[in-house]
Amino acid sequence: MHYMNVNEQITHALGIAPSADPKQLSALTLAYLGDTIYDLYARTFLALTEDARVHDLHLRSNRLVCAKGQAEAFYRLQPILTEEEQAAFRRGRNAHSATVPKNADVRDYRVATGLESLLGYLYCLGRDERIGELMHIALGKES
Repeated sequence: MHYMNVNEQITHALGIAPSADPKQLSALTLAYLGDTIYDLYARTFLALTEDARVHDLHLRSNRLVCAKGQAEAFYRLQPILTEEEQAAFRRGRNAHSATVPKNADVRDYRVATGLESLLGYLYCLGRDERIGELMHIALGKES
C-alpha cells in the first residue's frame, strides 16, 4: 500500500494532477499555500492544548499567525534549516508583494512571507514529516 502525503491526498480527491516542481512555482504562490499550512498547524495546536472558548482561541491564533508571530517563529527555526530550505525561505522573503498589511512591520512581513514560502515548498514536495518537525519548533515546542 502506497502512503499518500497530504498533497497527494488533496490532488487525488479533487481529481487533479499533483503539483508541479515547486521550483517552478512563484515564491508568492508557495507562500499562499504555506500561509494555510501555518494557520492550520497553529489553530490545531491551540485547539488541542488550550481550554478556551472559540473566540479566545481565535484571538490567540491571531498572535501566532500575524507577521510578527511568524517572524519570531522563523528565528527559532533558522538554525536547523538545510541549505535547500534556506534557499526556499530566501525566495519568499525576497519576493515583492504588491502590498504590506498596515499593521505589520515590513521586515517582519518579508520574513513571514519567507517562512510561508518555505512551508509551501515543503508541502509541494510532500515533506509532511519535515513540516511537522518545523512547526513543532515554530510553535515553541522544541525539546
